[in-house]
This record gives sequence, structure tokens and C-alpha cells, in this order.
Amino acid sequence: MDRIMNALAALLTALVVPGAALLASLALFGAFVALVGVNPLEVYELMYRGAFGSWFSWQNTLTRAAPLILTALCTALPAQLGLVIIGGEGALVLGGLAAAATGVALDGAPVALVMGAMGLAGMAAGAALIGGVGALRHRRGVNETISSLLLTYIAIAVMNHMVEGPLKDPASLNKPSTAPLAEAYQIGPLPGMDVHWGLVLGVLCAVAAWVLMSRTVFGFAARMVGGNPRAARMAGLPVGRLLIVTTALAGAAAGLAGMVEVAAVHGRANAALVAGYGSTGVLVAFLARQNPLAVIPVAILFGGIGASGGLLQRRLGLPDASVLVFQGIIFVVLLASEAMQGRVRLFAPAPILPAAAKEA
Repeated sequence: MDRIMNALAALLTALVVPGAALLASLALFGAFVALVGVNPLEVYELMYRGAFGSWFSWQNTLTRAAPLILTALCTALPAQLGLVIIGGEGALVLGGLAAAATGVALDGAPVALVMGAMGLAGMAAGAALIGGVGALRHRRGVNETISSLLLTYIAIAVMNHMVEGPLKDPASLNKPSTAPLAEAYQIGPLPGMDVHWGLVLGVLCAVAAWVLMSRTVFGFAARMVGGNPRAARMAGLPVGRLLIVTTALAGAAAGLAGMVEVAAVHGRANAALVAGYGSTGVLVAFLARQNPLAVIPVAILFGGIGASGGLLQRRLGLPDASVLVFQGIIFVVLLASEAMQGRVRLFAPAPILPAAAKEA
């Protein structure tokens, strides 16, 4: 019975903490919009309509959710080892640049070959960036949060240099870009929907990440490292290798998101890749409590929040960036809510006592 109660308490914590953070964030955001003279209830109604109120809204939401799933995995996977990595934006940008360059270089080759090469190039670029963060942490003790953030700025600078220099399409005058991908090399929509296949890729990657971390020896070892690195070393686990491999896999997921954005949305690499999906993916991962399966519905929720920004601007005159304020409030409240765990009885599972202690 005690074990059942512990499991229920853990499940309750996983649901109540993010839920309470969302409710508190809604209240704070409502107060924020009320200060500028807008009815909060009208804002919430328009946000719902813009995100989930029609089939068009749903398709827009799901399209935005696809890269969020993959960039959230860039944070959720290393978190299993106790790492806080926020460099998904850089991995996405480099992945998109590598995929676009590969697609242009292989123009004329069979479609399957080019699409596969683009995917591998994007994943390799992302894996190199975030895997490098893991290597710096393991070999030099460099803080992974700071290094991943700084490398993101470097990645964006590299992308800007390449699309404005060596890879620039002469025809892209006002908005420097790489040469466009041939239509055959672009990812099409799902049957009967205006949502690209990147959503399916994201869901499959999230499921695969959950299986890897929850149902394999590798995942058990990674979680052991996250729980107690010193004990893991004493047990003979290859901590450094686990760290580098996991961060490389995380970067590969974000790099794949860049490839999807290039092949399914933009058709080329340019500054439009820096759309904030990487930073929002960090919030998605935290709200999902680093669970790869929970990342899917949370990414859909935040895809809807992002999709509703345009409607708020058209109907109420609020800036499109108002939804970013809401996301920032959620992040701050979520971090603050973590302090509630263990301090309120609802979040504290009953300890499992040995039989002898119970009899005593």
C-alpha cells in the first residue's frame, strides 16, 4: 500500500505542479493585460480561438509544435544526467544550414538520397554543437548552461556569415539566403492536412527518446549518473561517454528540427530560422518535467500559444510578442513552483519503512 501511495504522490506532483504554475501564470498574465486596458477574459478567449478554435487554428498549432518537440528533447535528454542545456536554438540553426547546403550541393540526385543526406547533415551539425557542450563539461568542467548559451550565439553568427557570404543566393537581395531547395526535396503535408511530416518525425523521436531513457540499460545508466555521478563512477559506469553520447543525441534532435524547418517551411536557410523555437523548447521541457512523452502535449500547448499571437494583434491591438510575455511568466512561475515540492504535504510521499520499524 505504501508503494502505491508513493506512486500516486509522484504522479500527483507531476500533474499538480505544472498545472498550478499554468493557472498562476494565467492570473498574472491577466493582470498584465488588464493594466494596459484590455479585458483578460477576451484575451483568453481569443487565445483559445487562435490556437484550437478551428481546424485552421489546429493546423497552425501543430505546425508550430513540430520543431518545439524536437528542441525540447535537446533539453529533456541531458536533464536525465542532471545537465541543464539551453542551446537548442543554436543546434536548430546549424542543422537547418547544414541541411540546406547539403540539399543544394546534391541537386539532381535521387530524392530519397538527398532527403536522407539532409536529415543526417542536420542531425550531425546539431550533435556536434551540443555534443561539444557535453565534451567541455566532461573534460574541462565547463558549465553546460553557459557554454550552450554562448555557442548558440556563435552558431547564429556562423549561419548569418554563411548565408550572407559563401552560400548566398545572388537572387536573395533584401533577405540573404541560401539557394532554394528543389521542390522535390521539400517535405510535403500530411494527407488531408496542412501540417507537414515534421510533426510525425517529432512524435516518433519523442517516443524513441522515452523508450531509450526508460526501457533500456543505457537509459538506466544515464539516470543513475544524473542521480549520483560519484556512485555511478564507483559502480564502473562510463560517465564521460554517457554524457557525451546523450548530449550528442539531444543536439541531433534539435538539428533535425532545423532540417524540418528548412525542408518543410522555408525552403532555404536564412535568418528566419532564428524564430525562438529553441528557447521555447527549454520551457516545454521544463513544463513537461523532462519526460519525452509529456513533451508532446506541452509542445502542442505552446504551439497554440504562439499561433494565437497574430489574432491578439489583429483583434485587440496587442503586440504579437504579448504571447512571449505569457511564456516568460510561465517560466518564472514554474521555476518558483519547484520550491513547493517537499514543503507541502501534498507533494511529499510517505516514507517506506522496514517491517521491523513498523512493528516497533
